[in-house]
Amino acid sequence: MSTQNFCRRTRREFLWEAGAGFTGLALTSLLSNDNFFAQETARSGNPLAERAPHFPAKAKSVIFLFMYGGPSQVDTFDYKPSMYALDGRTVNVRTFGRGGHRNQGRVVGPKWRFKQYGQCGKWVSDLFPNLATCVDDIAFLHSMIADSPIHGSAMLQMNTGKILSGSPCLGSWVNYGLGTVNQNLPGFCVMLDPTGGPISGAKNWTSGYMPASYQGTILRGVGQPILDLQRPAGTTDAMQRRMLDTLGEFNREHEAPRAHNSNLQARIASYELAYRMQSNAVEAVDLARETEETKRLYGYDNPTTQDFARKCILARRLVERGVRFIQIYSGGNHNDENWDAHGDMVFNHNRHAGRTDKPIAGLIKDLKRRGLLDETLIVWGGEFGRQPTAEYAVGTGRDHNAYGFTMWMAGGGVKGGVSVGATDELGAQAVEHPYHVKNLHSTILTLMGLDPDRLTYFYGGLNQSLVGVEGAEPIHQAMA
Repeated sequence: MSTQNFCRRTRREFLWEAGAGFTGLALTSLLSNDNFFAQETARSGNPLAERAPHFPAKAKSVIFLFMYGGPSQVDTFDYKPSMYALDGRTVNVRTFGRGGHRNQGRVVGPKWRFKQYGQCGKWVSDLFPNLATCVDDIAFLHSMIADSPIHGSAMLQMNTGKILSGSPCLGSWVNYGLGTVNQNLPGFCVMLDPTGGPISGAKNWTSGYMPASYQGTILRGVGQPILDLQRPAGTTDAMQRRMLDTLGEFNREHEAPRAHNSNLQARIASYELAYRMQSNAVEAVDLARETEETKRLYGYDNPTTQDFARKCILARRLVERGVRFIQIYSGGNHNDENWDAHGDMVFNHNRHAGRTDKPIAGLIKDLKRRGLLDETLIVWGGEFGRQPTAEYAVGTGRDHNAYGFTMWMAGGGVKGGVSVGATDELGAQAVEHPYHVKNLHSTILTLMGLDPDRLTYFYGGLNQSLVGVEGAEPIHQAMA
């Protein structure tokens, strides 16, 4: 078309032609990415049907141990011996936390001693004497960075890749890409701290703009595993089956003229899944089937560790039954009930490490002896770390730190006994191989056999992805 002819087009003709062009681009996009395949699978009647990975996977399941509140890296796994002598001294150091930007602060030296463990000689704080015996199976990531030092947005980024709400979380992306192995259990389970859920609640396990089938299901550690799952009194299995069949017919009639509405499809699938879970979920969380030796291995016999031990045992049982993604929270949204140590570091971290150390070590050892660790990816960490300096004029508490913090991975596809990246001499900032949260997400997807750049969902006119349009490299140094 010549410029002259283009200029003679009416506004209506221009918009029509431009609209047709954009429609063509959108159709091309749908046909050329995995979103189209997943939507076709959803139309078949089961949005959680198992799907092949992009390439051979190293891991089949993920257990994400979320230490809500932000553990202190220099008091746990990031050994900084020079800080002991600096305790109480004011130094120049750039920090950014709840208290804003600062260029100076009073050093809080590490409050626990470190020892070397394993063949790799990893230095680990006395906070984790049990986990320390597993260091040869762990890859420590000492140079993690994030975009926000504020709990709400940092939690969302660690879970969804975005600091704003509304996006699908990591567990949703995994189940969207791979489907569910066990059609009788949720593909994505979440277990919360007994003191309550984290800030922003369900936004941390949402499916966002994806169908609701991919959202996380809260699994309770005590009592009924899932609320409202039991059949109403006086209702037989045959009666319930007839009711669901009739309801399914009505829903399908309602769906037919609505171009396979994904929310309606998810609703139908959720009713059927709930029906199947009435027996399967109860069996999956029945710890009476576990030996006393296994329970002791996790610390289930100790009131201090019993709650987290139960959740770790449940995670192993769910992995055995094909659940793709399990997230366990340590810490609720109340003062001193999470790892957010602004005032008394010693009290706070003794409390939470004491509740989780043995159960986590038990989980690694139990998976390993059952031959499941090689196919189960374990991820440990919080939404950020903590500063090397005090937040207040007195006390041992530390403010939030997203400039450099520690996480670790173990299991499926992970190179054990290695430490990746480094922070400066105070543990304030990542200075060697800084890795963003997106790099962590890319690593997890890659180990699960999913290409982070190909795993997309068409929404809002764009191919959305967990790692964003710019992409992110996996952390190859931590991968076997």
